Amino acid sequence: MDSTATYTRAQALPAILEQRIAILDGAMGTMIQRFKLGEAQYRGEGYAGPGAVGDRFKDFPKDVKGNNELLSLTRPDVIASIHEGYLAAGADLIETNTFGATTIAQADYDMAHLAREMNLASARLARAACDKFSTPDKPRFVAGALGPTPKTASISPDVNDAGARNVTFDELRAAYREQVEALIEGGADVLLVETIFDTLNAKAALFAIDEVFEATGERLPLIISGTVTDASGRILSGQTVSAFWASVRHLKPMAVGLNCALGAALMRPYIQELAKVAGDTFISCYPNAGLPNPMSETGFDETPEVTSRLLHEFAAEGLVNIVGGCCGTTPDHIAAIERSVSPLAPRHRGAFYREAA
Repeated sequence: MDSTATYTRAQALPAILEQRIAILDGAMGTMIQRFKLGEAQYRGEGYAGPGAVGDRFKDFPKDVKGNNELLSLTRPDVIASIHEGYLAAGADLIETNTFGATTIAQADYDMAHLAREMNLASARLARAACDKFSTPDKPRFVAGALGPTPKTASISPDVNDAGARNVTFDELRAAYREQVEALIEGGADVLLVETIFDTLNAKAALFAIDEVFEATGERLPLIISGTVTDASGRILSGQTVSAFWASVRHLKPMAVGLNCALGAALMRPYIQELAKVAGDTFISCYPNAGLPNPMSETGFDETPEVTSRLLHEFAAEGLVNIVGGCCGTTPDHIAAIERSVSPLAPRHRGAFYREAA
């Protein structure tokens, strides 16, 4: 990895966010589902292209279908094509295929030992795609994605024992540190701690990031994105959006925002709240394509036209600097979002949001 080039790109992104609204990509899982891969394909069987693993996982003793992060090793062609689809649609930032690429999450598949390799391969795939599509007028950026893990440090997994925990802060910190080191080595420009439902988990990730920054002397921009789980306006561990921001603001992220659980229509008041309290920080927003709908092609309600119209309203109100999509969104959604917000100015840091024109 060329650390000088990474640092230069990292410096360029905040300047872009001052000038225009940047576009994040859409769902990875939704697009993987379209390939209709079976167990054999997840193991890499029958694939003979670049990076082919041959029989490496043919006799692995546990089912791996559904382990999307493994595909960065076994089917790099699938992951690369998804990245390139979003870049062709106009995305400025591409998330690495690493949402569940920690030792803690991969333990569910007995693949914890592969976590570092998954992160490194995923970052390199995203880096190659971004380099392919970057131009002097429109550079593209790799966002190294850190998901929440399937375990929570704040909430008991046992309704009969409120003090029980199935993971410790130190276990989370160690898992995230391994992930961060590999993402940076693979060429990430930004680190994205996303879909936060437990602020203590997020603090472990942020602590690990800071450890790596201190050890390497290299600091990349941070995006921190929480998820409001229901109409209470709180994340799962109980914090309001304002309290969540108060818990992480000391890290001085480049951007803070919300993603996932709610569609844009239901997310609006919480983005408004965040835009008010996080005055000097860029705001990101990448909602699901509405609510789940098993009858639709993507599994969610909203068409590209609906999602892009709602995010256009957010931009017109002066709420956002980065927009994209989460579950159920596709390159068509991202292209529609890019068209809808490109004429509008980004949110100005240090100012409260504007009323919609």
